[in-house]
Amino acid sequence: MSEHGTITTDNHAALWHGRFLEGPDAAAVTFETSIQDDMRMAMVDIEGSINHAKMLSKVGLISKDEEKQIIDGLNSIKEDLIARKDKNGNPFNVDMSAEDIHSFIEATLTDRIGEAGKKVHTGRSRNDQIALDERLFLRHQINMLKNEINKMISVLVKIASENKDNLISGYTHMQHAQPVTLAHHVLAWAWMFYRDYDRLTDAYKRVNVSPIGACALAGSGLPLDRAFEAELNDFPFATDNSLDTVSDRDYYLEVASDLSLIQMHLSRACEEIVYWATVEFGFVDLSEKWSTGSSIMPQKKNPDFAELIRGKTGRVYGDMLALFTMMKGLPLSYDRDLQEDKASFFEAYDTVISSVKIFTEMVRTAKWNTKKMAEGCQGGFLNATDVADYLVRKGMPFRTAHGVSARLVRTAIEKDCKLEDLDFSCYQKESELFEKDIYDLITPEKCVEIRKTIGGPASEMVQKQIEKLSAFVEENTKNPGKDAEESQWDLIFENFYK
Repeated sequence: MSEHGTITTDNHAALWHGRFLEGPDAAAVTFETSIQDDMRMAMVDIEGSINHAKMLSKVGLISKDEEKQIIDGLNSIKEDLIARKDKNGNPFNVDMSAEDIHSFIEATLTDRIGEAGKKVHTGRSRNDQIALDERLFLRHQINMLKNEINKMISVLVKIASENKDNLISGYTHMQHAQPVTLAHHVLAWAWMFYRDYDRLTDAYKRVNVSPIGACALAGSGLPLDRAFEAELNDFPFATDNSLDTVSDRDYYLEVASDLSLIQMHLSRACEEIVYWATVEFGFVDLSEKWSTGSSIMPQKKNPDFAELIRGKTGRVYGDMLALFTMMKGLPLSYDRDLQEDKASFFEAYDTVISSVKIFTEMVRTAKWNTKKMAEGCQGGFLNATDVADYLVRKGMPFRTAHGVSARLVRTAIEKDCKLEDLDFSCYQKESELFEKDIYDLITPEKCVEIRKTIGGPASEMVQKQIEKLSAFVEENTKNPGKDAEESQWDLIFENFYK
């Protein structure tokens, strides 16, 4: 606090101090500060301010010399944040007592270059500045997550390629249903994540619109060039309504919904891994790197990471709900409630991208007990539908054939045997259409290979899925997007949190 009670940031008055002789007390300042969350946007805030200075210079609101001073000053802040020290070797980090990252950067800039620094905020409000930072940073976040999902799909495709002929029981209601292959099952996971990737790509289009120049809510009377500034920030166009621009966070809500779907899909796959890892199933042996033990039972090897991914799903749902609840009653235009968007969104994003990375490594290093999986196809009458289909191919109506197969299942239960072990007389008793070739056509292998419809588990159809997903992975590995390659950003964020 200054001697007049105005809120200060690094020895500079808060951006809004002019109207006030007395500001909130210390507890209020702590309550309203958002820098713990928005400091992650430091790099994009600098990027946005550099491009804003270029626009201001183009329209004549600042001089070329002032533009250069501002850009040089902002670049020096960026370099010092990356190095965590200034040009004199003194420690330099984000000032956590600042009101927000925008205040910190503008105050630091003015410290370094003097009066020219006070002109960087010409023709903008923190309302549209925040919206710009969020959209710039969200583009980066989306591309980073898409890159990790692509890696995950690649791992699943590799597992599928190695297990096209390895049988596993498919389930409905957690009861044996029909035989498929491990490849077919793992590819089911892959297609879930494929759609998640596609949803993020679609959401990116609505994120990728420039809000800068909307100002507080009504644009500006200054001769701003919104289209030029949008181009500088690599946006295809600017938003159409200034009031809407600064008052909505639907881009966060949409991506948070996508994050919830991703985490839900991860949770479902992890649920299967958890019970596949039990002694009763014994289908998968997770690497010791992705398992934990027990503090009391020496023999335990627990699938804790799969369980944690499953458990964190509630957190992601909660963050999404918090965002929707924050927005539901807000009048136009900007309300301070919107400051709460970043904490919820960033937590959801961090949870999901870390879960994707862990799931990828967990399944990549897993060992699959294909012998045990195949054994699971020997019981439970998984071939009952194929008995009915056999009769359908000979002209019997399916509903009649269904009844015949059901009665044969009942007979096999009474005789405590499998359908393939029933005496042929049992088949003939139910229908004269049965011939002895029925035994050749109801083995688990035949039940799988005959299913050659699009998307089916037959090896040739699984191969088509593998080829399609492999092409997808290759295309998106070649073109991950420039933001996905900017790994230095993540190192900077990591440093901020230390």
